[in-house]
Amino acid sequence: MNIKITESAQDYLAELLAKQEVEGIGIRIFITQPGTPYAETCIAYCKPEEQQEGDIEMPLKGFSAWIEGDSEPYLEEAEVDYATDRFGGQLTIKAPNAKVPRINEDSPLNERINYILITEINPGLAAHGGRVELIEIVDEVAVLQFGGGCQGCGMVDLTLKEGIEKTLLERIPELKGVRDVTDHSDTTQAYY
Repeated sequence: MNIKITESAQDYLAELLAKQEVEGIGIRIFITQPGTPYAETCIAYCKPEEQQEGDIEMPLKGFSAWIEGDSEPYLEEAEVDYATDRFGGQLTIKAPNAKVPRINEDSPLNERINYILITEINPGLAAHGGRVELIEIVDEVAVLQFGGGCQGCGMVDLTLKEGIEKTLLERIPELKGVRDVTDHSDTTQAYY
């Protein structure tokens, strides 16, 4: 694991954790939406019972950092630092690989679908205030739900068949189709 947590960051975090007055409390480092342009690196308090399956323990000075297993490849070469300035100090996290896609033909089907939705489909839908997300996969069919300006939009069937389904089937050959489970009777935010 190639994550650097500087001495000053460890001291600062140890101080913060001591104030929590919880025996065995540590930190948890993870990335939301890893491998996408929207990736965010996060540090949170982690009580002893809050570690999750797959987390990797990184013993530090007086506490442990728990690295989310799924985020670990995206945290390669990451650095957590604490720097003081005349206004006090600031904890910084640099994770140069957080937004780098780690998707390939061997990646799980849901990760490949989500990656295409996040990086290719949703930016286009966002122009109309909309979005789509994967709910589940049933018999190689992606079950999707629209939100924002796409919910109740009169063009949603065309968007689903000609845009989203076409793109997903081209990019992921083992996928058999898509299905929309959105309640389109609510047209309060519809773009059209």
